[in-house]
Amino acid sequence: PWVDDPWSIENALDLCTGSGCLAILAALNFPNARVDAVDLSPDALAVARRNVDDYELDGRLQLLQSDLFSGLEGRRYDLIISNPPYVNAESMAALPPEYKREPQIALAGGDDGLSLVRNIIDQTKKHLKPGGLLIVEIGHNRDVLEATYPDLPFTWLETSIGNQFVFLLREDEL
Repeated sequence: PWVDDPWSIENALDLCTGSGCLAILAALNFPNARVDAVDLSPDALAVARRNVDDYELDGRLQLLQSDLFSGLEGRRYDLIISNPPYVNAESMAALPPEYKREPQIALAGGDDGLSLVRNIIDQTKKHLKPGGLLIVEIGHNRDVLEATYPDLPFTWLETSIGNQFVFLLREDEL
């Protein structure tokens, strides 16, 4: 519903790609798009590589090791999506044992859970094409995010568990 014409998305970026699932979904849902999938972790990119190969998307989906936008100088996108680490420090300390086996880099979002989200918001404008979209999952951090950016007109997208976990911002709103 937030993209009128799926064919209009020519370049998409998945930041903090992890296993690559969002990048793969972008490639499958936007048939004209070339997708860059970025992660800091070589281990995550190895998992993403296997998944990309399973879907035979190698010609349209490129995996890149980068700390957010640091390796993407000069690249601009119609769509930037991200499910970054967003678990705050208090919640990290209280995670059940099975979560503690996961790499902390994949979960921990700093004291308030928004360290990476703030970096993404602050750097996105120069990487979005005119009319581009930013879509980010932030977990249970909506109140903190809105207090941090009171002037940004976040659109909250409906998910299966509510409308407070994923936001959308348009390029001209950043």
